[in-house]
Amino acid sequence: MHIFLEFLQTQPNFYLFLVFLIGLAIGSFLNVVIVRLPIMIEKDWREECCNLLDLDPPNTKQKEQFNLIRPSSHCPFCKNKIKIIENIPLLSYLYLRGKCSSCKKKISLRYPIVELISALSVCIVAHFFGVSLQAFFAICLTWAIIVLSVIDLDTRYLPDDITLPLLWLGIIINFFGIFTDINSSILGAIFGYGILWIVYFLFKLITGKIGMGHGDFKLLAVFGAWFGWQNLTPIIILSSITAILVATLLIINKSYDKNKGIPFGPYLAFAGWISMLLGPYMISVYLNATI
Repeated sequence: MHIFLEFLQTQPNFYLFLVFLIGLAIGSFLNVVIVRLPIMIEKDWREECCNLLDLDPPNTKQKEQFNLIRPSSHCPFCKNKIKIIENIPLLSYLYLRGKCSSCKKKISLRYPIVELISALSVCIVAHFFGVSLQAFFAICLTWAIIVLSVIDLDTRYLPDDITLPLLWLGIIINFFGIFTDINSSILGAIFGYGILWIVYFLFKLITGKIGMGHGDFKLLAVFGAWFGWQNLTPIIILSSITAILVATLLIINKSYDKNKGIPFGPYLAFAGWISMLLGPYMISVYLNATI
């Protein structure tokens, strides 16, 4: 392993190419998580509600196993099982011309987009951090926030199944100073959650409306735990500016649905990812602007 790592350090182009291929492969799995995890969570909620109210479960028939592995990948329209050759990231979409090989219904363009974003984003991370533990954990975080962002866009929900493990992982790795010191990590988690909770509470107190979900608090706490409390202000500013710009464009194009609102999670995720790469620079820019 040590020899292989040394080889990767001396061959940066091969390293980035390898990371790109892994990013494509994992991107394919991210699509599975994005589609299935919300269904799994909703199913658990229904069962818990039925148990609490002493009701029979919604489906009394023999339950089909449903998780991230079973059933195997299939067309959502005709249920035709997807062959291995049809499941190659990005290339399969091009080979099939964006259609199911069986029923010829269109395959969502989101699948190859997620795969490509996964591959390109982890390549950028690998370029910034090189062959290191930082790169490994930063790549894992990148994949997680891609999943969180798309799920939030679909459901307006950021699953605790992802945010809470990320929060604890950030604190654990910073016991060893991977991204920041442990004190900054713990304070980052506390302040990250607390700042947005205060904003949420004041907004609800003044307007009587709910301005954001609790998942947003936890996601900012994740970035605080990973990169320290010092990065929180730049993350909040960048995510807010990005959200305002996108909202303005949606309103101009008459695509904004006030009943659905705009999920804040993707903008927090984007700002947190940028902070991971450019944290010290963002902090210095912010300090220079405020002094």
